[in-house]
Amino acid sequence: MKLSLIATAALFALSAPAFAGDAEKGEKEFKKCKSCHEVVADDGTAIVKGGKTGPNLYGVIGRQAGSVEGFKYGDSIVAAGEGGLIWDEEQLATYSADPKGFLKEVTGDDGAKSKMTYKLKKGGDDVAAYLASVAPAVN
Repeated sequence: MKLSLIATAALFALSAPAFAGDAEKGEKEFKKCKSCHEVVADDGTAIVKGGKTGPNLYGVIGRQAGSVEGFKYGDSIVAAGEGGLIWDEEQLATYSADPKGFLKEVTGDDGAKSKMTYKLKKGGDDVAAYLASVAPAVN
């Protein structure tokens, strides 16, 4: 009986829909982010001109958290990255909704802080999908 329950739970988990935002909607939602962030390709091509208060978000999906060279991150996000946090769409959407809470959970530090002051309560999954769509090609 126990084995069949475990097998059923595993099958259910495997059949659950994958995380998916709408990149087209995310491109529109990203307008809220560009006051602090830009999206500039490695060759210098500006995909989205924006602020430099936050790090360049080109290639953020698949990148270690807190690792853009030359950007001055807060200690908590650097610790999260050093602890193994590699951004994927779901994590980025969760972080953008509650940066401080996300870092507290990931680092285990109740004093964790984030420099990101804006919370994207809705549309974070779409923004993450958009950022994944403008990422560099993986070979």
